[in-house]
Amino acid sequence: MLKTSKYTRRLLTVNGIVQGVGFRPFIYNLAKDIGFSGSVSNTSGGVKIKIQGDAAQHAEFDRRLRTEAPPLSTIISVEAMDIPLSDDTEFIIIASHGNSRISTLISPDVAVCEDCRQELFDPHNRRYHYPFINCTNCGPRYTIIENIPYDRPFTSMKHFPLCPECKAEYENPEDRRFHAQPNACQVCGPQIWLTDATGTRLTGDDPLIQTVKLLTQGKILAIKGLGGFHLVVDARNETAIARLRKAKGRDEKPFALMVRDLKTAETFVQLNTQEQQALASIQAPIVLASMKEGGQLAPNIAPGNDRLGIMLPYTPLHHLLLNGALDVLVMTSANFSEEPICIDNDEALERLGEMAEYFLLHNRDIYLRSDDSVVMEMAGTIRPIRRSRGFAPRPIFLKHKGPSVLAVGGELKNTIALSKDDKVFLSQHIGDLENLEAFEFFKMTVEHIQRIFEIEPELIVHDLHPEYLSTKWAKEQGLPLLGVQHHHAHLASCMIENDLNEPVIGIIMDGTGYGLDETIWGGEFLVGDLAGFERKAYFEPMPLPGGEAAIKAPWRIGLSYLRHAFGVNLPDIPALTDQDLAPIVQMIERGINSPLTSSCGRLFDAVAALSGGRQEIRYEAQAAIEFMQAAHNELGSDFTTFELLQHHGYHTISISHIMHALVSRIDSGKSIPALSQWFHHSLIKSFVHIADLIRQETKINKIVLSGGVFQNRLLFEGLVQSLVMADFEVHTHHQVPSNDGGIALGQIAIGRGF
Repeated sequence: MLKTSKYTRRLLTVNGIVQGVGFRPFIYNLAKDIGFSGSVSNTSGGVKIKIQGDAAQHAEFDRRLRTEAPPLSTIISVEAMDIPLSDDTEFIIIASHGNSRISTLISPDVAVCEDCRQELFDPHNRRYHYPFINCTNCGPRYTIIENIPYDRPFTSMKHFPLCPECKAEYENPEDRRFHAQPNACQVCGPQIWLTDATGTRLTGDDPLIQTVKLLTQGKILAIKGLGGFHLVVDARNETAIARLRKAKGRDEKPFALMVRDLKTAETFVQLNTQEQQALASIQAPIVLASMKEGGQLAPNIAPGNDRLGIMLPYTPLHHLLLNGALDVLVMTSANFSEEPICIDNDEALERLGEMAEYFLLHNRDIYLRSDDSVVMEMAGTIRPIRRSRGFAPRPIFLKHKGPSVLAVGGELKNTIALSKDDKVFLSQHIGDLENLEAFEFFKMTVEHIQRIFEIEPELIVHDLHPEYLSTKWAKEQGLPLLGVQHHHAHLASCMIENDLNEPVIGIIMDGTGYGLDETIWGGEFLVGDLAGFERKAYFEPMPLPGGEAAIKAPWRIGLSYLRHAFGVNLPDIPALTDQDLAPIVQMIERGINSPLTSSCGRLFDAVAALSGGRQEIRYEAQAAIEFMQAAHNELGSDFTTFELLQHHGYHTISISHIMHALVSRIDSGKSIPALSQWFHHSLIKSFVHIADLIRQETKINKIVLSGGVFQNRLLFEGLVQSLVMADFEVHTHHQVPSNDGGIALGQIAIGRGF
């Protein structure tokens, strides 16, 4: 290119998720299209781009860099500087130097792109009906990586040498599959096959044709997918679903559905714009959406629930399954209740042999489990309920660099997190650390993330609960430790998501968290920042007769709360008529296995049970969920601002006052919907009142909301609206779950500032 005064040469340094996602070929093709000379390369400091041209060309490049970047990339910063002109005439891709440390940010596994989907159904394409079609813009990433650098020999594709045609694509920077590590075709790539429950291969028709036929016959199949196995049945077959429930040990918890397309989804659920966009996104999560009447689904998919978890096909295999006779399938994680999902063929045949009648297998190994992600729209924003496939391990970017910290999360809905410089890598959903299989998955995930991101933590942050397996593991590692109180981690998690540094009021409502006084906290009003916190208000602590047993039988909690409020003269509550009360009363009076709790989650259980709702639960929070749904998304006009007691300088919300107000309404014949509306409305009014008292005392106006109770849409949306009307500045979760799946992020934030 001629060296004239109208030309300038610039060096751009691009940081973010820009390596391993097709960014260099994107820059190469963009630069060639605009007419630049120069080069692009991966370096330890980011992607370096040298471009030489006139002002109009530079302006066009700047615009298209942001608007046309690959779908898996995320540009965080672009630094530009002028450099001397060169006499080069071409634009080239410079290979990474072997001695250069490339800090690759691994992309999550994402849904098949539209280009690949069209090729999948094109009879003239050489990948027609190939169930592993992918390109630079889509397909498996995180779950197939064994080690770094992110090259084919370090992925589960190492077993599949590229055929000449695939190799030519892989080496051509103008091809959509340039350096796409999972690239393959029918000739050189992974294959599928079908077996019975003993592992014996079925011969005859194409395995996909046979699979569809078996599903239409009401069979239960285990199907190997992207991040693990699913158990799959026809969503219109009530008998098949009943058999699946029995086999999986999942009596009533709703099953997730996979549907052919958005049009099909809208026959079963009501979808607003945000929900439609989430379903069709590259993350392809399960979206919890309001159920429609008359959708012709089996009634036992989501008994007692007014929402369905629904997702679109996200692998080529899914698209092929739902392309013909079937348009909707139950697709649930392939595990027995509370165990991790299966990822290995032999493991699946062994663990799922009593559940599934047939197995659709393939020979592309899954190195790391990754459950489907779950989201829900609340207050106009899509919010994660379970952050996993499609999102992990995409980092959460912080404003400042800091030390490398490992956070091991809590016991339930466990995720772990590792920080490096200005990034936090939050793991996929690990689950409840209550059995050996889940604990082994936890340890594997910690080791895997440390390896692929080359992080050696300087500090491990853990929950204060001494019996959590994650806490015990942390104490065995020989590294500096920091114990963080559970609800402080919730507060910090929401703070760091929203770039808050100054002290805030934290309204933290959940089911269980180990308190500084060694009781069970869970209904907390805190004032604090990343450095520390002060407890300002909480629900009056109550005995939990039987501990875990009470959580599964909410009427016990209701009885405990009534006993506190009314003493020996218990009111005549219809919901308790058929229960044997005497043994539970004795447990409470004698303090036998009756730990104290201030949990808002347990209060919900108690009020729901006493109101005539669920007396025993089959899955977590079932009583509270059904009680919320009974309100029909209405608050009504009836409410009570609950009485506050003073206890050693704290505000405690009087359980006696709540119980007397509840019983008076039960005695007057209020229906369950009316009682639910009253209780939700009363909590909102009481929470705003307490927040205002704390504001008057501290002069703090910023509020963060966190904890699993805020997955209650009626409470959450009503409280946000009321706090804003009271002139509070309200901050909520949108990147990580408000439940315990988000506390590892808060642990990181606290640990980095320690």
